[in-house]
Amino acid sequence: MTIRVFAAGSLRAAFGDLAVAFAALRAVPVELVFGPSGLLRERLLAGEAADVFASANMEHPQALASAGMAGPVRCFARNRLCALAAPRLRVSGATLVERLLDPAVRLGTSTPKADPSGDYAFEFFARAERRHPGAQAALCAKALQIVGGPSSPAPPPGRNLYAKLIGDGAADIFLTYYSNAVQALREAPDLQIVPIPDDLAVGAEFGLTLLGECAATEFADFLLSPAGQALVVRQGFSPAQAAVKSFPVAA
Repeated sequence: MTIRVFAAGSLRAAFGDLAVAFAALRAVPVELVFGPSGLLRERLLAGEAADVFASANMEHPQALASAGMAGPVRCFARNRLCALAAPRLRVSGATLVERLLDPAVRLGTSTPKADPSGDYAFEFFARAERRHPGAQAALCAKALQIVGGPSSPAPPPGRNLYAKLIGDGAADIFLTYYSNAVQALREAPDLQIVPIPDDLAVGAEFGLTLLGECAATEFADFLLSPAGQALVVRQGFSPAQAAVKSFPVAA
């Protein structure tokens, strides 16, 4: 038996570690299918088979649960939006919005609706309006939605996508998850991680639901265990707040 896991692309490193550790512990292989969470949801709704769906938000797995296709949804990790900036830019959390509004600065985001990272970025634009009237419209208009869409290029093998995009000049600042930024710095240590000010910060809850039983439940339980959470945290995520002993399966 093989457990087929659909997982957000931002989980590639963490779930790669989890799959290896779980297979060694339970002698059950794990097949990982990565992609933007919204597009994975559409594939599942269209009838493609998977045992586990791990999304970068709670909304997409909840859509499957509401359709009667999956069990309850549980938060299994947390993340936050930050800015990943080219080395040459002078930018801090305090000056981030002003730098993003600079017409000379190329702003990269993921694709809203298809990828929750894009939704979180556009939520940040709405919050920026509080400090800078007109910022939301300006940032929405200039954002280059260069990843996470149906026609976006696949991540390059063996490369961090965000380090490559900034290195190639496709963006000067990219709004992405802190976990993605941490992994980008491992490839390109001269990049800058710029925190978003607390009053504008956007957090992300990553949600898990099961479409299979037995072994799928064991995988979810391992993910939520101290050992599984440690593997996720090692890749730049924050742990789920509530510890659970077992993952519920739909009746």
